[in-house]
Amino acid sequence: MDRTAQLITPSAARSIAYDPPSSSHSLHVRAARVLEDNWTGVSTVPSRSLYPHQWSWDSAFIAIGLRHLSPLRAQTELESLLAAQWGDGRVPHIVFNPSVPLDAYFPSPDFWRSSTAGRTAGAPRTVQTSGIVQPPVHALAVWLVHRADPGLSRARGFLARMYPRLAAWHRYLLHRRDLGGGGLASVVHPWEQGMDNSPAWDLPLSRVTPAPARSFRRADLDHGAAEDRPTDLDYGRYVRLATDYRDAGYADGGGEFAVEDPAFNALLIASEHALARIADELGAPGTARHARAERLTAALVDRLWDPASGMFLCRDLRGSAQDRGGALLPERGVSGLLPLLLPGLPRDIVTAVVRTASGPHFGLGTTTRLLPSYDLLGEAFDPHRYWRGPAWFNTAWLLERGLRTHGEHRRADALRESALELAETTDFAEYVDPFTGEACGATGFSWTAALALDLLHSDTTVTADMELKGGNRR
Repeated sequence: MDRTAQLITPSAARSIAYDPPSSSHSLHVRAARVLEDNWTGVSTVPSRSLYPHQWSWDSAFIAIGLRHLSPLRAQTELESLLAAQWGDGRVPHIVFNPSVPLDAYFPSPDFWRSSTAGRTAGAPRTVQTSGIVQPPVHALAVWLVHRADPGLSRARGFLARMYPRLAAWHRYLLHRRDLGGGGLASVVHPWEQGMDNSPAWDLPLSRVTPAPARSFRRADLDHGAAEDRPTDLDYGRYVRLATDYRDAGYADGGGEFAVEDPAFNALLIASEHALARIADELGAPGTARHARAERLTAALVDRLWDPASGMFLCRDLRGSAQDRGGALLPERGVSGLLPLLLPGLPRDIVTAVVRTASGPHFGLGTTTRLLPSYDLLGEAFDPHRYWRGPAWFNTAWLLERGLRTHGEHRRADALRESALELAETTDFAEYVDPFTGEACGATGFSWTAALALDLLHSDTTVTADMELKGGNRR
């Protein structure tokens, strides 16, 4: 029996908490094969061709899907990522595989120089990583993976080993990255937020002098069409920001780019709630963490909610001198809808966000087959260019969970059905045209396969596993 068959075949000798215990559904089998093909032995690459290393939030989403195939492998996925955590608590956005040639991906380990440039920040000496981070969905993933097989998790001491690392990760974000002084974490590079070339970054990036084109070579264009990828000008600015951050020893607070992003902070809050549940499971009170999550939710509303837009917006902390607290950026990106994941949002805000998602700017359930990454009516909208319009499966998964959290089951069911259909018909594409569903980017993409598995096997009600803390604030 090959490894994929082992993963998808039920065993009477095991009592693993699959939900459901087994499936012969073709989508289940095909998704399992994608995850097996992309498995390296200790982690899962997003794509064999374009992304040959381990990515931070990819691994979290992948583990959420892997728990339906092998809870042990899902635990290993997260353990391998957090083993590369820095001494200051940050979880790097890439953990590099030393067997991959340096020219297979840029920026490569010799660009980041983590073990030397990051020495003061506690970068590991024996593992090469990047120096920036990605959205903190990890505690949520750890909790869901634990719930897939609590017996196995307890036997391996999974939560007991993960909790201090996750606590340090949150501490880093809440202290080192509160650059606006309002309680929210800031990103210091567009890559950290995960939605790399969102139009929300255009204004803050316009102040950054790009690195000379001859100073780097883009490996991404070897595998993707240039018209679907960030422009050379944007890439030059990304490289400049990363170079300056590296040369400052990865110290936070002094760079040209600092933005408070709603999705990044919403995932931090959701993971703070999950960390409270992990603490409870370990016998420690989680009430303080739930209370912190509620305070962060209030800060998110105070600093990033825009009633006129009916959604959350990014705050540019390096804006004009007159705005000491920064200014909200007017671009409507999918990031501004994802705080719907939070159970503590006021009811009037929930209603407004759902209205915006379903309206002409995003077309959920009407004009689009899957939620676009950017405003359909925006001047910068492009249905194929990376995060400037295409639809992504991880944001669909997050919004589906958010809709279900707030009782919007009809809309959640429709989004789930559309995501599963497109995952299957596009061979688990990296992203798709939001109108036509045409596949874009890589196929056989790991988080698409993993989250399709989760949508396929999860109940269409929010279970206790996903309910982080019930109820809306009135």
